[in-house]
Amino acid sequence: MEAIAVGIEESLDDNHQVEYLGQKMMSYYIPIVRPIGGHGIFVDAKAFLPHLTQDQFPAQTLAAEIYLDSGVRTMERGVVSAGRKSNGENHYPKLELVRFTSPRRVYTQAHMDVIAESASEVYEKRKSFKGLKMIYEPKYLRFFQAKFEKL
Repeated sequence: MEAIAVGIEESLDDNHQVEYLGQKMMSYYIPIVRPIGGHGIFVDAKAFLPHLTQDQFPAQTLAAEIYLDSGVRTMERGVVSAGRKSNGENHYPKLELVRFTSPRRVYTQAHMDVIAESASEVYEKRKSFKGLKMIYEPKYLRFFQAKFEKL
């Protein structure tokens, strides 16, 4: 019962890690979706990589570069996740986002610092990124199994 009570109490508490990470990213001029809150930070990949078209997969590019820089796994929420229309053309969503999720009671402030610093490092190099080309696309769930190569 005590564990259940603690769980209920924590579920009502704001996730201060997310607020901390969002503020830290904004201090590095990382374009994030506001207001900050919920379970993670969403970075605006179109604003982060404005020189890339959606056919160059800006959110997937950003997610890959963050992973290469720091080993932090994020999630693309853009044209790759949107899939294709019945005629085979890509859906082009209005937003190209990269989600940095933060489960409760897992990461420390030092982890949040590493994530924000990695985003800052990638932001400094952003103009050098040319995007990605999809080289393999499964019939279903392409955002989990597609393969890309750098342009």
